[in-house]
Amino acid sequence: MNPTTLSFRAPADFAQQTKALAQALSMSASDYVREAVREKNERAMKDRMIFLSRQLSAQHLGDNLAMDGSVGDGLDPA
Repeated sequence: MNPTTLSFRAPADFAQQTKALAQALSMSASDYVREAVREKNERAMKDRMIFLSRQLSAQHLGDNLAMDGSVGDGLDPA
């Protein structure tokens, strides 16, 4: 992995709070921010997967309900 620099502008109070929290956890500010972003990315991906899974489940349920009325079990007399 080739490290890449990512920079952003943040208010001074945000930067100070971030540095203080990182220090309290015995981490560098960079490691703290990197871990926070990784956790946020994982949470966003999980939320996206849940959304898509629910959407797909709803679609399948609708398809199954639509087919229930058209498919017989073959036991009814004709």
